[in-house]
Amino acid sequence: MAFANAYVIDTILIDAGAIPMAVAPHRDRITTIVLTHCHYDHTAYLPEISKMCGATIAIHTLDAPALTDDLESVALMFGERAPPVRPDRLLSEGDTIGSLQVLHTPGHTRGSICLYDQASGALFSGDTVFTEGSFGRYDLPGGSLEHLRQSISRLASLRVRSLYPGHGVPVEEGGDRHIEAARQMIVGMND
Repeated sequence: MAFANAYVIDTILIDAGAIPMAVAPHRDRITTIVLTHCHYDHTAYLPEISKMCGATIAIHTLDAPALTDDLESVALMFGERAPPVRPDRLLSEGDTIGSLQVLHTPGHTRGSICLYDQASGALFSGDTVFTEGSFGRYDLPGGSLEHLRQSISRLASLRVRSLYPGHGVPVEEGGDRHIEAARQMIVGMND
């Protein structure tokens, strides 16, 4: 069962919540798996996919310890255990992977990231922001409404044409409108 969206761009797989069979046609070109955050629905098939592709695993430095923690990875919510996988690369704000820039966008988790391709205006947003003006939960371990509010406001300042969220349907045009709708929604929320 697939838990979350996963995307292949060039040699990069973004998130590992898709079943290995869906990733298999791309196995020969995937060299890096980038996790947008540590939650189990985005990492469930990480051991199988990384082995199948021979790919390195990258995650933000603040989410790396939570990757194998049953509570903070929310694996227990799915009736599972966190995958016993350690990252090969720790990411920080401003790092680049291929054409993608790492944007640290905490709020859903401490180490949530988005990946931004400035040239094309593509944003891979994980669970920070979704289409239709919605956003990720902030009531799970490591979450923060205030940090999520700041992260979404930051994303609203970018030129985003295509929005590829961790859940839901991606949009090829007008991604910034979806982010602005989320920003307006979260700004009005009380702590």
